[in-house]
Amino acid sequence: MTVKVILDTDIGTDIDDAICLSYLLANPNCDLLGITTVTGEPEKRAMLASSLCILAGKDVPIYPGTAEPLLIEQQQKIAQQAKSLEKWNHKKHFPKGQAIEFMRRTIRENPGEVILLSIGPLTNLSLLFKVDEEIPSLLKGLVMMCGYFEQKVEGWNKLEWNARGDYHASDIVYKTKSKIHRSIGIDVTSQVTMNSKEFNQKFSGDIFKPLQDYAQHWYDYSHIVTFHDPLAAATIFNENICGFEKGNVSIELAEGENAGMTIWNKDELGNHEVATSVSKEEFFKEYFSVF
Repeated sequence: MTVKVILDTDIGTDIDDAICLSYLLANPNCDLLGITTVTGEPEKRAMLASSLCILAGKDVPIYPGTAEPLLIEQQQKIAQQAKSLEKWNHKKHFPKGQAIEFMRRTIRENPGEVILLSIGPLTNLSLLFKVDEEIPSLLKGLVMMCGYFEQKVEGWNKLEWNARGDYHASDIVYKTKSKIHRSIGIDVTSQVTMNSKEFNQKFSGDIFKPLQDYAQHWYDYSHIVTFHDPLAAATIFNENICGFEKGNVSIELAEGENAGMTIWNKDELGNHEVATSVSKEEFFKEYFSVF
């Protein structure tokens, strides 16, 4: 039985968004109802998403969303991977100013059936939840690659990008209640990696050629590919990949070096589920099974 999904993404910076979208497009159990983009240059991010949809032979509605955070300055101003767009067939024109209404309408037309998958800063989601405050209760679930919770991982900042990129929006989203309110944090996703050589070998098929191209811009920053976003997506379809614990998540709002930090308290009656463990082997088995 297929799962209806709306994807909200900042595709175009880290390569993992594109890896995630490729998985969703290939997954026979995923009914991808639409894609919305967020952060700087949302139209170019929509173009990147469209290039992968076209290659996969899927006509998925794509809506550029909000470019700026609610209150703070945007730290992710450009979509670096858009430099490679000229090599790939892609759409250039998208509906303007309709991303929030698209999500609102689609969720209302499919009550209790839609998983809202967020793999970027939470600006679009916060606006959606404020425009129509009943929406969280109409979701089948909310799944987010967001936060840093309890695992101590060397080399990773506790201020995870999706949580801090628009931390006022994150506060709004974590204060909402949904049947499933699930976060897969960077403390867990950072355990699932490949170096660039491994990535080039594993992702060598024709369907992955744009990923190889877009990844070159990521290699300007790092030669390690971390599967943050595809891990979050895969947990929707395979319950054996991550272990979760219940509790409550809040966001540090005080200005300063900790602004945007996710504060996690375990509670069996809590509103949130947080990933606390991951099977790397089970993830890669699930990911490559759809291609």
